[in-house]
Amino acid sequence: MDLSIREHIINNFKGDDYDTLRRAIDESVASQDEVTLPGLGVFLEIIWENADQELKNQLVDIIKKRVEKGLNEAKKEN
Repeated sequence: MDLSIREHIINNFKGDDYDTLRRAIDESVASQDEVTLPGLGVFLEIIWENADQELKNQLVDIIKKRVEKGLNEAKKEN
């Protein structure tokens, strides 16, 4: 049975509660480990597919502002 990366990540978190998901996201972002990027990408895809237009606009605004500042500037602020 071949699982896609998406399926593997989703299956890995099935049944997890809110706190576990939140902690996984917080730890992935804090670690700045590129290995976690596919998982965060799957989470963003899930958010995007289920977001209304207002939330999508907010997400794009946040991303655009951070991209314009550059990665190093964004890290200094955190």
